Parts: sequence; structure tokens; C-alpha cells
Amino acid sequence: MTTTRASLARRMFELLEPICLVTFFADECNEELAALGHRTYWDGYFASRAAPLGRVPAQVVHAAFYNFAEGEAARHIPSAWATIPPEASVAARERGSAASLRRILGAGTAGSAGLARAADLTTKAAISAPTQGRMMYAGMRTLALPGEPVARLWHSATMLREHRGDGHIAALLGAGLGGTEAHVISALAAGVYPAESFGRIHHLPAERLAAVMAGLRERGLIDADGRFTDAGREIQQRVEDLTDELAAPPYDALTAAELAELIAELEPITATLVAAGSR
Repeated sequence: MTTTRASLARRMFELLEPICLVTFFADECNEELAALGHRTYWDGYFASRAAPLGRVPAQVVHAAFYNFAEGEAARHIPSAWATIPPEASVAARERGSAASLRRILGAGTAGSAGLARAADLTTKAAISAPTQGRMMYAGMRTLALPGEPVARLWHSATMLREHRGDGHIAALLGAGLGGTEAHVISALAAGVYPAESFGRIHHLPAERLAAVMAGLRERGLIDADGRFTDAGREIQQRVEDLTDELAAPPYDALTAAELAELIAELEPITATLVAAGSR
């Protein structure tokens, strides 16, 4: 794997991630899921994101998502599917996400030939990678591709996000970092201190967080004050580098000219979304 391919994968992540983030940050997706009857944001999140896996037990969702604390998936799966079919949650997620993109981008961009071309090229990449070892990506690959360009762009960007996420999990496993440990490392890399205050883990039991921090200290990844050591920074960078390398294969399906075209079409779309905070 060359540095050039890994750098491309990182650039594509930067361009596509704001498209995916409307699902979590904007109102429309949550409103669609609530209208189905999901009682909380997290009911809708687990029900719609896990749905492509089928009606699997909470233990499988916990394994596939990786970074949630023990028992969190079980609070929502399978109960979130008890009266709402998984297929309905998937459809609501797509509708809401596409609606957010149309609102933020405006009718001119959403209906443009450039966006349609970006959707086509993103889809070409998204359906071209091997599925072996990629549980969430493989699940997304079983879903029908939307015909409408904005929805297809969101769907394909989300496929690539799940592909990257599966590879990130492999990198974390190789580094011996569990889900909560990964959040601590990520928080410190982002300048969050103390890491225990990070939004994804601050609600966990104090004894659980203390045990995680103690384990990272024993490995020499954080110091007595809970800050990065050089070894901690090195392992965080190693995980990110490997994640980029493992995220590169989908883009092998595109020619150099197609990649340049895709980047050029995505850049103004992404800039608009970033300026809006994908909200």
C-alpha cells in the first residue's frame, strides 16, 4: 500500500464525512425516525444503522459497532425493532438524511449536474470494494441503491464510511485498543482533557473509566496525569495511518481522471456542509 493511496483515502474521508454527518447532526433524520415511533435518538440510531445486518441479536450489533460500552446496544436492540420493521427504519434514515442535504445545499446545488456526477462516481467506488471482513459495509451493500442523486450520494458516502469504519476496527484490534480505549485516545488526539470528559464516554461508570485509564497507563500510552505519552501519540498515529491504508481499495475502481473529477465536484458540496456544521 503506497502513501499516495493512503493519502487519497484520507482526502476522500475529509470530503465525504460531512455528507454522512447530516444523519447524526441535522434534524430531519431524527424527525423521520421519531415519526415511525422510535422514542429516543438512540433507539432510532441503533435501529436504522444496524438494520442492514438483519434482525441480529444485540451481541452482534455490539461487536459490529465496536466502540459502544457493554450493554448499550442491548438497551435498544432488538426492542427498537419490536413494532417498527428494520426496513422502515433504514428508509426513514435515508429520507431524512437526503432531506437535510437538499436543505443545506439548496435547490441549485442539489439539482445540479455536478452533484449527480459526484453521486455516480462515489457509487462506482462504493460498490467496488471486497466485502471480506467488512461486516457493516457488507450489510450496506445488500441495500438497494437510491435512484435520486442526492439520496444516492448520501447512501454511497455512507457505504464508504462503513467500509472505512470496518477497517478502523481492524486497526484498533491490531493495536490492542478496545472501544472505550479508542475513545480516550481519540479524545486526547483532539485536545480534549481530561479524556474522561469526552462526550462519548463521560456517562460511563467512574470505576469503568478508571480501569480503562489505568490500563492505558500500564501500557505507557498515557502518563500519571492522563495525558498522551510519546508512545500514546505513536500508536494513535499508527492506527490512523493503517485506517487510511485499509480505506483505499474502493478508489481503485476509479481512473485518475475520474478521481480528479470527483474531488472537484465534491469540494464545493463539502465546503457548504462544513460551513453549516452538517446541520
